[in-house]
Amino acid sequence: MHKRLPVLLLISVFIIATCGLIYELIAGTLASYLLGDSVTQFSTIIGVYLFSMGIGSWLSKYFEKNLLSWFIQIEILVGLVGGTSSTILFMVFESVSSFRLVLYGLVSITGILVGLEIPLLMRILKDRYEFKDLVSKVFTFDYIGALIASLVFPLILIPYLGLVRTAYLFGILNVGVALLVCFGFAPEINAVRYLKSASIISLIALLTGFVLANVITSFSESLTYADTIIYSKSTPYQRIILTKRGRDLRLFLNGNLQFSSIDEYRYHEALIHPVLQALPQAQNILVMGGGDGLAVREILKYPQVKSVTLVDLDKGMTELFQSNEMLIKLNQRSLLSPKVKVISADAFAWARMQHTNYDAIIIDFPDPSNYSVGKLYTNKFYSIIKRLLSPNGIMVIQSTSPYVAPKSFWTVEKTLQSVGLHTVPYHNYVPSFGEWGYIMAMYKPSYHVPDKYLPGLRFMSKGTLEQMLYFPRDMARLPASVNRLNNQILVKYFEDEWSTVL
Repeated sequence: MHKRLPVLLLISVFIIATCGLIYELIAGTLASYLLGDSVTQFSTIIGVYLFSMGIGSWLSKYFEKNLLSWFIQIEILVGLVGGTSSTILFMVFESVSSFRLVLYGLVSITGILVGLEIPLLMRILKDRYEFKDLVSKVFTFDYIGALIASLVFPLILIPYLGLVRTAYLFGILNVGVALLVCFGFAPEINAVRYLKSASIISLIALLTGFVLANVITSFSESLTYADTIIYSKSTPYQRIILTKRGRDLRLFLNGNLQFSSIDEYRYHEALIHPVLQALPQAQNILVMGGGDGLAVREILKYPQVKSVTLVDLDKGMTELFQSNEMLIKLNQRSLLSPKVKVISADAFAWARMQHTNYDAIIIDFPDPSNYSVGKLYTNKFYSIIKRLLSPNGIMVIQSTSPYVAPKSFWTVEKTLQSVGLHTVPYHNYVPSFGEWGYIMAMYKPSYHVPDKYLPGLRFMSKGTLEQMLYFPRDMARLPASVNRLNNQILVKYFEDEWSTVL
C-alpha cells in the first residue's frame, strides 16, 4: 500500500463523519418542518439513527473479504440514500398515509450504512498502523468531522443552500470518496471498472439533483401548500414560506401558519388595543417577537407613542418585512418608521442586559412547541421582563388557544402570577386559527375596560372586549402549574393538547 493511501483513507473518515452527521441533522430539521417544531422529532431521530449505526457496526463483522470493494459500494449507497433523502421526504409527505414510516425507514437505512463505514475502514487500515494509533487517528478525524458538520449546518448550509441542496452536496462527497478510493486502490479492488462506473453514474445523478435543487424544492413545497408559493427561504432559525391566493397572503414558519392577510387584523387589534387604549400616556413600547411588523403597525396608530423597540431573533424575517412591497403594504411601512428600532437578538439574552422601563410590553412569540421557545414562557423570563415594565404599565402575551390547549393557556397565566403580576386573560376568534388567547399582566389589579377606541379600527370596541373577557365552560380556568426553566412543563402540555388536532 502506497504510503499516501492510508492518509487518503483517514481523510475519508473525516468526510464520512461530516456527511453522517449532516444526514442526521437534515432528517431532524425536515421532520420539525413537516411534523411540527418539536423536541420529540430531534430526540427520536437521533435515537433511531444512533441505534441504526450500532446495527451497522455489528453487521460489519460479516464482511470478511474484498473490504475495499464493500467500502466503495457502501459509500455509493450512503451517497444515494442520504443525498436523495430530503427530496424523497418532501415528495411523499402529502401522498403517503404513514409519513413517519418513510422517515424512520430512511433514517434507519442511512444509520446502518454509516455504521458500517468506520469499522470497515479500521479493518482496512489495521495493517498500516498499530492498534492504539489506528483508534486515535480514526476517532480524531471522526470527531473533528462531527464538529465541522454541527457548525456549518446552521450557520452556512441551511441559510445558503437549503435542505435539499445540502443533502445532494453531501451525497456527492460520499460518492466522491468512493471514486477516490477506486482510483487510489485500483490494483487491490475486485471489479474496479464496475465500481468506477457506478460511482461516476451516481455522481452525475447527484450533481443533477444539486443543480435542480431549487426546482425540486419548489415542486415539493407546492404539494404541501394549497396556495401558490411566492417566497421561500431558509434562515438559520426557520423556513419562511409566503403563499398567495387572490387577496389572501399567508405566512408560514416551519410549516405553521402565522397569519392570513384576510383576518390578521382581528388577531393584531386584539393583541394591541386592549393594552394601549388603557394607557393613553404610553410613549415607549417594547415588542418581543412580531417580526412581521403587524403589531407595530397597530401601535403606530397612537400619536403619543414616541418609540417602539422591536426585538426579533430572525434578521431574515424582519428584513423581508422591510423590503417586500406586498408585505410593506400590509404592515403599512411600520418597520421603516423612524420611531421604530429593530434589534435582531435572542429575546432572553437581550432582556437580561436591559434596564430601560417601557410603558407597554407586547410579547408575540411563536407557540411553545419546543424548549428554545418554551424558555420565553417561563417564570425566569417573566421575572426578567417584569423589571422592564413601568409601575403603571401593562404587558400582553399571546398565549395559544384556550379552546384547543386550555391547560397550556392557563399555565401561562399561572406562570405570570408566580412572579407577582396580576393577570387579565381574554380570548378572540380569528377565522384562520380558531379561538385564540391572550393574557395581560400588570403590577396592580387596576385594569378597566376602556370606554373609547381609536377611529378606524375594524374589529375592536368596548363591547367586543367585554365579550373577550368572558370564558365559557369549555374554556374555563383549569388547575395549572408554573412553567419553570428547569422543567418547561408547558412544552409537554402544548404538544399533548395540539397533537389531538394536528
